[in-house]
Amino acid sequence: MNTEAVAKAARLLAGSKYVVALTGAGISVDSGIPDFRSPGGLWDRFDPMEYAAIESFINNPRKVYTMIKEMHKIVESAEPNAGHTALAQLEQMGKLKAVITQNIDNLHQDAGSSKVIEFHGNGSRLVCLKCRKVYSREQFEDFFQQDKLPICECGSVLKPDVVFFGEPIPVEASMLSQHEAQTCDVMLVIGTSATVAPASHIPFIAKRSGAAILEYNKTTTPLTGSLSDHFVMGSSTETLPATVERLKDMLGS
Repeated sequence: MNTEAVAKAARLLAGSKYVVALTGAGISVDSGIPDFRSPGGLWDRFDPMEYAAIESFINNPRKVYTMIKEMHKIVESAEPNAGHTALAQLEQMGKLKAVITQNIDNLHQDAGSSKVIEFHGNGSRLVCLKCRKVYSREQFEDFFQQDKLPICECGSVLKPDVVFFGEPIPVEASMLSQHEAQTCDVMLVIGTSATVAPASHIPFIAKRSGAAILEYNKTTTPLTGSLSDHFVMGSSTETLPATVERLKDMLGS
């Protein structure tokens, strides 16, 4: 870990007034949730266009649920890691105002972050496409103990409350994300290359609105050296806590 890069990141945060984080799959890898697109990930075994498209779910939900149950097994055992906790600490310090996450694992909330904008939904919930009734995490667990499709009170098959391919981003999440991007003076981009639209637009909105882009990733991305103003390389479970500790020293807290 580059301690000078961490120190510079802490200095940027010390001078900020409104920080927003955009997180992707990378922040949850150390919680045991692999990036689905990486080798060995879920998309190696399940073609996303065959198993994660809304048309596929509507046409053959039982087939799609074979993939959903695999995803559920991975996510249900995951716990927040030091990167998630560091962001919650930044919020408690009054620096971080919101987390925009592309993840569906609920780990930011579990770590203590209170304002989390779920850009792609939340895998802990089920929703009915017909009547829009939402079912809780506890009910979700009950459904997965049964060897049958989860059915809504109205008789329709329930779907995980996540954005499938072919579905739009929830309007509220999209609008809130744009607002936070336009408002912040520093945006943390963590564990994502931000190359998949429309989430990829968020750092650009922040940059056009005058924010500094502070990137945390294990490797360089298309943002590095172009959009990003500062880059901290390494696992976010190490670099984010180190940044928070350095910031505390600077602020005397």
